[in-house]
Amino acid sequence: MPVPTYREPVQRHLLRETAYEALRDAIVTGTLAPGELLHDEEICGWLGLSRTPVRDALARLSEDGLVEIAPQRSTRVTPCGRRDARDLFPLLAAIHALAAELAVPACGREEVAALQGANERYIAELRARHAAEAFAADDAFHAVLVEAADNHLLSRSLERLGPTLHRLETRHRGALPGRRDVAQHQAIIARVAAGDAARTASAVRENWLSLGAMIERCMDEPEAPAAGDV
Repeated sequence: MPVPTYREPVQRHLLRETAYEALRDAIVTGTLAPGELLHDEEICGWLGLSRTPVRDALARLSEDGLVEIAPQRSTRVTPCGRRDARDLFPLLAAIHALAAELAVPACGREEVAALQGANERYIAELRARHAAEAFAADDAFHAVLVEAADNHLLSRSLERLGPTLHRLETRHRGALPGRRDVAQHQAIIARVAAGDAARTASAVRENWLSLGAMIERCMDEPEAPAAGDV
């Protein structure tokens, strides 16, 4: 089959991705605040794009739960509060527990070393109170088991939930996990090393639910102190 000579569909796809990623990141970081009205003309001017890729991006963000679209009326950034944490973290806990159960039989020394390395970075960033870096190290820790699970539908589900998770983490960086969270990571590593899939899944579930509970507690206390020194 000859190589197609047209390029327009590829270009449109790239423009949609550019608009989506820029708007998603602005919402996650709080540049676009919860409840803020979004006007097509302003977004097009900011991104230097036409209305079509911007509207496509907003529709996708609506599917992700990051914006609310009232047809012919308004588009706004969705609120981000206690209900989001209550809805999100039990779901994350269940999906990551499943990933752990699937992953453990495939894990060996390499995966255990990757978990230990990510956890060491996590501890270092917590001690330095580098919130963004600590949460990134936590993501890397759990990503080891997600990758080892080798289930693309599971990975896709977590990818869709990622922006909401990072948005909650960004809004509540005044409170960081402490000793309990580190101990949970260490328990996960020990159970993976022992090849105990069921107990690893249980520890992973507990870890995610603990993070959710911590974030929910500080919803009304944006300047809350850390949950505990590491």
